[in-house]
Amino acid sequence: MRTLLVLVVSMFITFQFSFAGDEGKIYGKGISLKDTTKISDILAKADENIGKTFLVEGRIVDVCKKRGCWMELASDKEFESIRVKVNDGEIVFPLSAKGKLAKVEGVLEKLELTKEQTIMWKKHQAEEQGEAFDSTCVYEATSIYRLKGIGAVIEE
Repeated sequence: MRTLLVLVVSMFITFQFSFAGDEGKIYGKGISLKDTTKISDILAKADENIGKTFLVEGRIVDVCKKRGCWMELASDKEFESIRVKVNDGEIVFPLSAKGKLAKVEGVLEKLELTKEQTIMWKKHQAEEQGEAFDSTCVYEATSIYRLKGIGAVIEE
């Protein structure tokens, strides 16, 4: 009987700790959607999905080093990611979140940039990463798809 009690208590403790990380720290308005959508599915039909609200899940591969106003989530598809952007100061993603799993709720938006805006965007990205930038490598305008973040939960 005592062995059975120890086994049950051990299973309960293991069960509790295995789900402790699922909650994480809440940012912004949190999450209201229940079902996640694969980032690759959103981007595969990006123009059809503009203005729609999604819940995505992924590993954080980068965070804004200056204001914490964006984070980049790895997609389920290799070499693909999506940026989650929030209004400066509205939500601040910590640098320590890099490498952690996150669930993010947001609205897909498309930014259509001119060639000049594309050059400025790429220059800004290079500066954030501390990299050199050569504007002669930009040949045309580009479009950027990103999630306008509403809320997030990041594992602790």
